[in-house]
Amino acid sequence: MHLYGENIDSNILEAFKVANSWIIGNSTVGDARKASTKMLAIAKELKNTTSIAVVRSVAHAVATAHMADHSIVAAFYALKAIKSKGLIIEDERNWQNKQLTPEISDLVVSARQLREII
Repeated sequence: MHLYGENIDSNILEAFKVANSWIIGNSTVGDARKASTKMLAIAKELKNTTSIAVVRSVAHAVATAHMADHSIVAAFYALKAIKSKGLIIEDERNWQNKQLTPEISDLVVSARQLREII
C-alpha cells in the first residue's frame, strides 16, 4: 500500500477489512466479491500506473474468497506496482514465496510460471 500514495481511498481500506473478516468467518464470499468489484471500478478511474496495479492487487486479493486463483493475480499486480516504480521485484517475489505453505508452494510456483507477466 505504501506504493499507492499518501491519500489512500477509504474503500481500499474497507476491502482489506472485508478480506480479514472473511478469513475469520465474519463476512461472506458475496461481501468479498462486492469489495473486489468496487476495487476494480476504482482502478478504472485512476491514472497512475502504480496506483492502478496496487488497487488491482487488492481487488484480486479480496476476490480470493471467491476463487483461490485470484491470489496469483494479486501477487502479479503487486509485482507490477513495484516494477512500475522502477524498483527491483525480486525482494517482493522472495517475500511472496516465503508466505506459501509447503502444501501449495509447488502449485503456486508452477502456476506463476505459466502465467508469468512480469
